[in-house]
Amino acid sequence: MCAASMDAAAIAAAVDIIDMRVIDISQEVFACRVYPGDPVPARQTLMSMENGDGYNLSAFSMCAHNGTHVDAPAHFIREGRTIEQMPLEVFVGPCYVWRGCGDVGAAEAAAVLQAAQGVQRILLAGDVTVMAAGARVFAAAGTKLLGNESQTVGPEDAPMEVHRILLSAGICLLEGIVLTGVEAGEYLLSAAPLNLTGCEGAPCRAILMKE
Repeated sequence: MCAASMDAAAIAAAVDIIDMRVIDISQEVFACRVYPGDPVPARQTLMSMENGDGYNLSAFSMCAHNGTHVDAPAHFIREGRTIEQMPLEVFVGPCYVWRGCGDVGAAEAAAVLQAAQGVQRILLAGDVTVMAAGARVFAAAGTKLLGNESQTVGPEDAPMEVHRILLSAGICLLEGIVLTGVEAGEYLLSAAPLNLTGCEGAPCRAILMKE
């Protein structure tokens, strides 16, 4: 392909991106929801122009599972893959937003998959809780990524079983997303986590895109 053709193709791709609607589905970090018992994100001002310094400089501390974040298998699976070992394409690609309420058991999970029509990244909108039976259906279907608005997939007071079912199947979890006002349907998801070597989870800036 000649240089002129490549330039034209690049311009066309840029126009396509500009025409897409971008929806932020991430929590603001310092005001985010926190799983009970986890540390709260905190910001420290190291240098401040208000105080006469020549520049502003901040430091912050947080749990890998604060706010909108990704769980890798190592979160609950011994010798499971850590964040940097997960392929980035898992976090970027077509996804399906399903809106519901209540427990997601086997029947509900099957309905979600039927609505998604083969899309392997599923985001669950609303006050829903994935139960063990539903988790097994998602795992058997080869789901790549499962997202939810709660700070944890599964019952908040007993999340371990659901995590183990999903993570042992290689499913990445995108927790703490914000889908208020997002209609059900197919979108393009970008939710790449920070590259934190050896960590079982990581914060991310998750967005949806749609023409």
